[in-house]
Amino acid sequence: MAVDSFRAGDEHSPDRPRPTGLLDVLSVAAVALDTSGRIVFWTPQAEELFGYTAEDVLGQYAAQLLVRPEHLQAVVSLFSEVLQTGRGWAGAFPIRLKDGSSRLTEFRTMRLLNDVGEVYALGIAADHTLLQRVETDLALCERLINQSPIGLALLDPELRYLLVNPALERIDGVPAEEHIGRRLREMLPFFDVGTVESCLRQVIATGLPLLDQYHVGLPPSDPEHEHAWSLSFYRLEDPGGRVLGAATSVVDVTERHHAAAEADRARRRLALIADASTRVGTSLEVEQTARELADIATPGLADVVAVDVLDSALACRRVRRPDNGPELFRALALRAAHPTVALRAADPPGDLTSYEGDRLVTLCVHTGRPVLVRHVGERDLSRIARNEEAGAYLARAGVHSYLAVPLIAHGEVLGALDLKRTRNPLPFDDDDVVLAGELAGRAAIAIDNARWFQSVRNTALTLQRSLLPDHSAHHTGLELASRYQPAQATSEVGGDWYDVIPLADDKTALVVGDVMGNGIDAAATMGRLRTATCAYADLDLAPDAVLQHLDRITCDLEHYIVTCLYAAFDPRTGRCTVANAGHMPPALARPGRAPELLDLPAGAPLGVGGVEFETATVELGPGDLLVLYTDGLVETRQHSIDDRLNVLLGFLDEPERPLEETCDLLLYGLRHPEDHDDVALLVARAL
Repeated sequence: MAVDSFRAGDEHSPDRPRPTGLLDVLSVAAVALDTSGRIVFWTPQAEELFGYTAEDVLGQYAAQLLVRPEHLQAVVSLFSEVLQTGRGWAGAFPIRLKDGSSRLTEFRTMRLLNDVGEVYALGIAADHTLLQRVETDLALCERLINQSPIGLALLDPELRYLLVNPALERIDGVPAEEHIGRRLREMLPFFDVGTVESCLRQVIATGLPLLDQYHVGLPPSDPEHEHAWSLSFYRLEDPGGRVLGAATSVVDVTERHHAAAEADRARRRLALIADASTRVGTSLEVEQTARELADIATPGLADVVAVDVLDSALACRRVRRPDNGPELFRALALRAAHPTVALRAADPPGDLTSYEGDRLVTLCVHTGRPVLVRHVGERDLSRIARNEEAGAYLARAGVHSYLAVPLIAHGEVLGALDLKRTRNPLPFDDDDVVLAGELAGRAAIAIDNARWFQSVRNTALTLQRSLLPDHSAHHTGLELASRYQPAQATSEVGGDWYDVIPLADDKTALVVGDVMGNGIDAAATMGRLRTATCAYADLDLAPDAVLQHLDRITCDLEHYIVTCLYAAFDPRTGRCTVANAGHMPPALARPGRAPELLDLPAGAPLGVGGVEFETATVELGPGDLLVLYTDGLVETRQHSIDDRLNVLLGFLDEPERPLEETCDLLLYGLRHPEDHDDVALLVARAL
């Protein structure tokens, strides 16, 4: 390098290294003596260190000026030895300052020879206390850096490594010497290395440290597992304020990261279970419950979810499960977290499919235990899918993990919850098995309740419909239409009924009644009362007498109260005699007149006992419309009964409307999905 490059005023030249500030911190002084011991050279640092100016000391004997009498002999001896032998000396002794005090000063002395052979003694001096402090600081820093369990690195302003301690070497899994001189981006294993570089440049530019920055990545020492680190960044400056670069501290927080991730998974599992407790089993419908289970398991537990129930379980048939034979499943629900061809491999809801004994879902129901395939291979797909084509769809969808959990209620295996992962990169683990088992257990109880309820309901409905009359649309002098509809909200069968009974002399009895309660018992009670009504009607009794007999029969039936309306129409006279036992009043619509409710003596319900009933007479002319119904048609939890009866009358403003159309209009116009009662409806038009 040319000497010209070191000229004064060129201290920022890019062609040479910038000076450090360490010598300025130490304030090293230089003093030169001739062979007689007189001071011939005195630097400004010497003036700062000892207090004497150059004018004060040049030409003076150094020993007499700077050394106290008690040290004079030792200093002179050392001075002579350096000049005679040429060996340097290092040590410390007190120097007398200009103000009379002393300062322990550390010296390095050596003999100098100029170009004409003259000999001098040169002393390099610095405050001993300051040197000790710097030395201690350096030793402490070195120990802290080398022995610290925290990874430490120093980087220059261009983010090149200057120093790496052993702890960081272990964290990175890369030797320290391979770091030096290389840029940060080349060495960091973080996924977001660009963010780290940006943070460091910000720290270098502003001087504001950034603490506890959380980053994750795959270190070279363990590339198969994700690690986490906490990073802090600080700017480094020399005593003069010049920016040297940045320091980085790295703390491995992988265990804390994994613990937090596991805690988060546990919270999500608990939230999923809590959600399932409110969302699964909201109705007594098997299909709805299965759909709710599939919805809750997607995507929190799996990407593709299917709920399949054994056909024998749906039919409430207990069969002995074969050890390895095929099973007949009915698909109830299918759900995917995202569009996927895996849906084409599954059975559509409602389909009935036989799975061989070697299929995993069959194994699940045979053993009553979960079947887990953490990492699905090609051979596994052939045991998961129903056939080769379905297996190809699963492979295309990227199914990499599989779990089947049995649906068990009261010790009986009802079916299986089938789970697959495609986009979720994690395989199913033991915790997922526990979670899936919890969800499946809750859903299985709801499915079990629903299937038995549906079985009982179907039995009651069959009984109910078998007990209702299959009457002709025309009787002498009358045109008839009727409807029966179970409760829409609960799908339960109640004790509502209607009847059309031919009487002597071309007369016709019209009956509508309501056994309070629901289920098979209510339907059976209704059947007994209907049979009794037909028997008493055949005796050609007056309506009030029929109700008297029915009341005595009902009193013998335990815990049952029944409302009933009995009307007998004589087409020869056009008279309709009516008796009411606590039932809703019939509606009458006449052509050209406003519809009205018949004002009849209400009477007490059947089963109260000891109450007299009254018979009223109503004239029916041609075209007059008489509407008999049970309370399920008009009663709701949100509206008053008077308002609902007015709505009923509003639907009867056209008495000439076809009767079948009138029945449909009343049912669809007055019934709501939340209605909890069944309905019997009988409409008659006088001819």
